[in-house]
Amino acid sequence: MIRGIRPLLRGSTYSGVLFASFGAAASLALLPFAVVPSLAWPSAPYGVQAVLCLLLWAALTGVIGLARSTRRALVASARRLLAVPLPAPAATGPTGADRWRTPLWLVLQVALGWTALLLGGGLLAMGVALPGDWTRSEAGVTLFNWSVQISGGWSWVAAAACILLALLVCVLVTNAQRWLAPRLLGPSSAERLALAAEREQQLAERNRLAHELHDSIGHTLTAATIQAAVAGEVLAADPAAARAALRSIEESTRAALEDLDYVLGVLREEQAGTAPTRTLADLPELLDRLRHAGAVVQPELSGDLTQVQGTLSRAAYRILQEGLTNALRHGAGGPIAVRVAAAPDGLELSVLNRTGTGPSAFPTSGHGLPGLAERVRLLNGEFEAGPDGAEHWRLAVRLPVRQSA
Repeated sequence: MIRGIRPLLRGSTYSGVLFASFGAAASLALLPFAVVPSLAWPSAPYGVQAVLCLLLWAALTGVIGLARSTRRALVASARRLLAVPLPAPAATGPTGADRWRTPLWLVLQVALGWTALLLGGGLLAMGVALPGDWTRSEAGVTLFNWSVQISGGWSWVAAAACILLALLVCVLVTNAQRWLAPRLLGPSSAERLALAAEREQQLAERNRLAHELHDSIGHTLTAATIQAAVAGEVLAADPAAARAALRSIEESTRAALEDLDYVLGVLREEQAGTAPTRTLADLPELLDRLRHAGAVVQPELSGDLTQVQGTLSRAAYRILQEGLTNALRHGAGGPIAVRVAAAPDGLELSVLNRTGTGPSAFPTSGHGLPGLAERVRLLNGEFEAGPDGAEHWRLAVRLPVRQSA
């Protein structure tokens, strides 16, 4: 029982009627134009004139729905007044047969609005007027040459029935709009594909930015933590070494701030600056920061690294940065062997470090190696990471070099 009357008590039921009534009222501005053909054909039968007027009125109403701004306004209004979860329309808008869904919505909404105004309003007026005749001997209702006489207290019963029917009309009008809105104002199949592609592109960009932040900020914080510890230990005994460690912290954190500012600008959809680019040309600076952190780095560089350009060079830098960061975090000290070999058909990278037996001082997120594997996969490369003997860990990557035509 309570569930049955619940729609009558919802505010959204009557905001939906208001939505439909607004459409009906707005359509009145088009009525004078729809009457013109009837005035130009005065000899036509009344029925023909009425049908012609209604058809032209509906056509003019539907034409308004072809504008993209109309559809955007209707979607926003339906979300607010009908409480229907509709996604924002795609920027391209519907095409082909889907373009006629919004005009059809407008025509049906106007029809529902006039139903609510005429039928619902008429029933409500009858419900208010009937009890006024209770003191008389009888009350009468006349509609389209049909009349009924109500006497005594039955006028109150009839009034209550009319008001209840008026409320039911409101429920039916709102429910009809809620049923039609997803089908006529919701995204078409083409728009769904466009929205899905847009969402996929956004997720890919966010994942890329997450990898960049993980590689850059993770490495910087790891190196800065170790460098700060080294500076604190040698501050009294070797002030020059402490100052060098602090300078290295300043340089690495400044570079990380550039990466962070760029990523935040992209996430806020602001006009971000040029993306910071770190390539294999910046590898000596990266190795120097590790040495300032107390690590012993043994680089082995072969081939012409200057010939490695663009995306491949940037990806190689990030891969080595992540490998060295993992060596600092989870290694057991000792030398870190870094190998970079550039060949005409490929680029080979490897990082070899000793593994520790106790727990690491740095927590692990579990995203570093999977992120590296994904980055290598997108470049059609080969990825390998795991123990190398009993006391070492080895990261090895091979990236193919595209040959220019």
